[in-house]
Amino acid sequence: MATSTEAAAPQRMEFRTELKQLLDLIIHSLYTKKEIFLRELVSNAADAIDKLRFESLKDPAVLGEEGADWKIRLVADEAAGTLTVSDNGVGMSREAIVENLGTIARSGTRAFLENLRQADVQNRPELIGQFGVGFYASFMVADRVTVVSRPAGGGPGDGVKWESDGQGEFTVEPFEKAGRGTDVTLHLREDAKEFLKDWRLREVVKRYSDYIEHPVVLEIDQKKNGFKSGSQETLNSRQAVWLRPKNELKEEDYHAFYRQVSKEGMFAGDDETPLKTIHVVAEGGATDFRALLFIPRKRGMDSMLGPERKSSLDLYVRRVLIMHECEYLVPPYLRFVRGVVDSSDLPLNVSRETIQNNPVLGKIRANLVNRILKALEEMKNEAYEQQYLPFYQEFGTYLKEGVGQDWNNRERLADLLLLESTKTNAKDEAKRFTTLAKYVESMPAEQKEIYYLTGESRELIENSPYLEAFKAKGQEVLLLTEPIDEYLVGSLSNFKGKSLRPVDRADVAADDTSADEQRKAAAGKFQGLLSALKAKLADDVKDVRLTTRLKESAAVLVADEGAMGAHLERLLQRMGRGDEVPASKRILELNPEHPAVEALRRLHEQDGDDPRVEAYGRLLYDEAVIAEGSRVKDPAAFARRVNELIAKVATQP
Repeated sequence: MATSTEAAAPQRMEFRTELKQLLDLIIHSLYTKKEIFLRELVSNAADAIDKLRFESLKDPAVLGEEGADWKIRLVADEAAGTLTVSDNGVGMSREAIVENLGTIARSGTRAFLENLRQADVQNRPELIGQFGVGFYASFMVADRVTVVSRPAGGGPGDGVKWESDGQGEFTVEPFEKAGRGTDVTLHLREDAKEFLKDWRLREVVKRYSDYIEHPVVLEIDQKKNGFKSGSQETLNSRQAVWLRPKNELKEEDYHAFYRQVSKEGMFAGDDETPLKTIHVVAEGGATDFRALLFIPRKRGMDSMLGPERKSSLDLYVRRVLIMHECEYLVPPYLRFVRGVVDSSDLPLNVSRETIQNNPVLGKIRANLVNRILKALEEMKNEAYEQQYLPFYQEFGTYLKEGVGQDWNNRERLADLLLLESTKTNAKDEAKRFTTLAKYVESMPAEQKEIYYLTGESRELIENSPYLEAFKAKGQEVLLLTEPIDEYLVGSLSNFKGKSLRPVDRADVAADDTSADEQRKAAAGKFQGLLSALKAKLADDVKDVRLTTRLKESAAVLVADEGAMGAHLERLLQRMGRGDEVPASKRILELNPEHPAVEALRRLHEQDGDDPRVEAYGRLLYDEAVIAEGSRVKDPAAFARRVNELIAKVATQP
């Protein structure tokens, strides 16, 4: 930096009142993300270069002898305790530096200050710059800031020096500067000396400014690192792959960038190539943005190490990272999608508080969701075994989650689900699943609803008594065995006009006219037994009645329509929420065609007071409890009744 040759004394000026309040808040409150100051200064430097580059298109003479060798320099002086961020951009005159650094001549400043005070500590740093005050983030780490600037087209004597300690005043004086552009020198406080370390500067630039178009170079301390005097290291890659034309990119370019955005290494869970690449270029429409998205092959290990991230997409504005893992770009159920989104329509320092209500972001979000779902639909229809089946086995639960989250895309998400059923082959992966669309298409004409049964596993429920009548009629039943399936069916009441109905409910059974007639005929004959069992089992069941749903089994328990099913009750109890499960009794249905039920009827007919009536009735009840996947209340009593029955039968000739 040049030394002053002007004799004139510095002019001392005061900040406007609102700016003094802002500086006080910055200095005393905004310390959670101090590193953000460097992002702001590098972004300002890049903007200054862009402005001059634009002016030079109309008037090349403004470049002067320095030409267009654009560069943003970082100079750390550990001895002096200063960090300087320099650019060779458009620069500022005295009037411009007073206007830009001494005032906030924009509406809404009071509202900004109020938001800043009310914001929680974690969100405060993101609010800096919302009204063009990003430069003042410097006072988060510096107790004094010196700015020397010279406007493009001027001479060395046109420079100006601005300096302040952030306490309410600043000075401005003429300053001789050899080249155009602006140098911002931060006199770092003791608790911010980490930003004099090369590794820390590399880390921050890589994180926030890696894709800035202009080189961000670090002046190497040759004494410490053994470099020759004046050597420099470029810290940013400058390769914003998503901004390059699609026809210039090869598959290996996409894969290389994918490995970069999956840089968590072993914890990413996927260091291979992506399953699908989505390159979005949205220009000339409601909003301009670009996105490079990847659908991974494997779920990240973060899903096994505690709460998952809410998003795997980073938000950039004109190549500058604004928000890492931005949860507002896509709904939570698409958090498995990795990549970046870059908008030129959003303000550079949009805050976490305002971004979720920003109409531009809303349009970007809708566009991204549509593109992702379209890509999944293409995979399902065009590469089922090669791409979609492996994807679904990793991320299918996310789509089920989305059915309950995304009302606008509920039908599309439901169409993407792969579900097992009584007519799919569990031993053949290619034939293991069906879809709701295929289910509806193959429904018999007389069937009006989509039937399903939830349970712990396919092995436990595919031979359930609940399915006997449906199998006999050739009607397909979906077998839902993931914990999230209870949430799914609670969110998806119908599909293409067909209601989803659980087969373990009292009023749901396969249409069977002959069975209905048989039950009516048997009703009178069994009425005495049914009344007796209802009285004896009153503590356990709501009702005892005959059934048409059973073909082979003797008994089954069913829940009332609208009541909680047994599987959901078990899930809640396992989650430690058993106290939230309302006490509900189910209905015991008996199969009048089964020999055991007929034998019990005859026993009751012979002697209604025979204690064996209650004992055998309880055996049928416990049998039904086990069949639904639950545990009998008194296993010892159950075993005793079974043993007594075995002993009795074994002693008969």
